[in-house]
Amino acid sequence: MSERAETIEAILAGSGVDYEIIDCDPALADTAVFCEHYGYSLENSANVIVVASKTGEKKYAACVVLAVNRLDVNKVVRKKLGARKVFFADAEQTRELTGMELGGVTAIGLPPELPLWVDARVMAHERIILGGGGRETKIICSPAIFEHTPNTEVVEGLAK
Repeated sequence: MSERAETIEAILAGSGVDYEIIDCDPALADTAVFCEHYGYSLENSANVIVVASKTGEKKYAACVVLAVNRLDVNKVVRKKLGARKVFFADAEQTRELTGMELGGVTAIGLPPELPLWVDARVMAHERIILGGGGRETKIICSPAIFEHTPNTEVVEGLAK
């Protein structure tokens, strides 16, 4: 087990939130492909998306939205970051900030200084599927896990 996987599992275990870590083929880790192949619902899957300011002081945030919704980058995220323009961090920037690959980014174990914004709709679910920290695993857990992640804010209307 990698150091990252051990850290994520320790955070999950220490939270008291029920969770399950499931293995997946790294080639099938992208949310829609994973759900179709393994028979999970997109409605119960959440994506962690890293965003960055394009102008001025460089600011980043990680956002958690249901896979069936779109992150409101141009209004809500831009305003919350205090930036004129915002973009989705690319694979290299995401890896630099989180240490994780796209398709496996999870909200658990992110650097504590990185703001984590969770769309309020995510919190309405009993269980959600998140990336596992790498493309080879997924995490199924209660959104109550976000009560145990640092620098976290539940945001109404973060996604459309």
